[in-house]
Amino acid sequence: MNEPRTLPEDEARNDDVVARVLNSAASTSAGFTLFGANRAAALQDESTARYSDPNGDNHDGDQFDRSDRQALRRVAGLSTELEDVTEVEYRQLRLENVVLIGVYSQGTLSDAENSMRELAALAETAGALVLDGLLQRRPHPDPSTYLGSGKAEELRGIVQALGADTVIADTELAPSQRRALEDVVKVKVIDRTAVILDIFSQHAKSREGKAQVELAQLEYLLPRLRGWGDSMSRQAGGQVGGAGAGMGSRGPGETKIELDRRRIHTRMSKLRKQIIAMKPAREAKRANRRRNAVPSVAIAGYTNAGKSSLLNRITRAGVLVENALFATLDSTVRRAETEDGRLYTLADTVGFVRNLPHQLVEAFRSTLEEVADSDVIVHVVDASHPDPGSQIATVRDVIGEVGARDITELIVFNKSDLISEDDRLVLRGIEPNAIFASARTGEGIEEILSRISDLLPRPAVDLEVVLPYDRGELVAALHERGQVLDTRYEEEGTRVHAHVSEELAAQLGEFTVARQQTAAE
Repeated sequence: MNEPRTLPEDEARNDDVVARVLNSAASTSAGFTLFGANRAAALQDESTARYSDPNGDNHDGDQFDRSDRQALRRVAGLSTELEDVTEVEYRQLRLENVVLIGVYSQGTLSDAENSMRELAALAETAGALVLDGLLQRRPHPDPSTYLGSGKAEELRGIVQALGADTVIADTELAPSQRRALEDVVKVKVIDRTAVILDIFSQHAKSREGKAQVELAQLEYLLPRLRGWGDSMSRQAGGQVGGAGAGMGSRGPGETKIELDRRRIHTRMSKLRKQIIAMKPAREAKRANRRRNAVPSVAIAGYTNAGKSSLLNRITRAGVLVENALFATLDSTVRRAETEDGRLYTLADTVGFVRNLPHQLVEAFRSTLEEVADSDVIVHVVDASHPDPGSQIATVRDVIGEVGARDITELIVFNKSDLISEDDRLVLRGIEPNAIFASARTGEGIEEILSRISDLLPRPAVDLEVVLPYDRGELVAALHERGQVLDTRYEEEGTRVHAHVSEELAAQLGEFTVARQQTAAE
């Protein structure tokens, strides 16, 4: 006898119901599960995280470093420990199983959960598997164990039940809090800053980027050095204490922890000198652009908002694009041109995140100078993020820290193909003059270029020159470094009416046939 056949839709519906029931039961038993099957909100769904046009047009250029990024991936089930320290080359990384913790004293539960989901995205990018999250509301974090003794014991039970090996706090922990919490939960405890530094360490490619990350890591590590037993204790000489040990009791005068601190200070000093030594090369490039009156546009924004995708869409720069936080750290500068022929530069900068460690802001100050020295800032915002307003506020805070608050800002809501019309109305209420764009589909790109052209500073001098036909390089200079309004070919030479910089006007002084005046006049 034939059994009634189940349709694929019915099977999918049944699977859906079973999964929902199991998830509900798991949440009820745990009592504090935050994440369930949801993906970290700071990352895109893989079904939409595609970096080429739906029609097959790859606008991202040749991303040669993608294979290098994929070559070192953390794998589940492989030990991070060495059986023999001499076999360093055989060491492999594994996925760490982590539990997230957070304490919030103000704001709504939704804001706190968004912050925790962002921490989950950071942990995933660093190479971890997020198992669960524990969020607590209290007026102030406990000065001893951050969560308080009762919640710390509860956390210990969660860690043991899930088999986690790391706990990550959604804030920067004091060294004493970290040690006390580790003593209770019996696994490694780190904070948000350590995770961000780890991501930066993995993704830094250039010599300058690596030096900046190492400097930030050492600044973070210095107050967190720990001593173990007598080897780290103070060593005195001469008549020690009340024992009167006398001659032969003089130690080396420097304990192991003091020796480590001195080495860290020495290394930090060396790194600062290296970063300063790299500055003249960047200054020379910027001076060359300023001398040629080439305006600059900096693309800034929250991490994973689509800055690199936007740069690739406009210039086919080939900058690495990946669905990960802080995928690109090194600034990339590309040449672009307005419709009327004016040249300018587009610079992709490092992304920002809430509670960005102060050490990173200081260490990457030289990279963030691209923002401070720009004429226009294209502020890219992830339109599909649940809390774009906080992203905008975070980015503007960092822009203010590097002294770029007075620079003209253009807000671009990227990933607009992932939002509804109602979402657009809400975002329009946040920023009425913003542009909705999609680096994936190409929506809004022409409007961005048009707005950049309007916002760029125009050459200050209006002049008319007649250039001999054997001086074609001057005509080319006018087109490259100025704004040509009219060109006519006469018997004496090429008559050009243009707006140019004061430096170029001085070079063309002998060919000027009309009175120089400012463009404003």
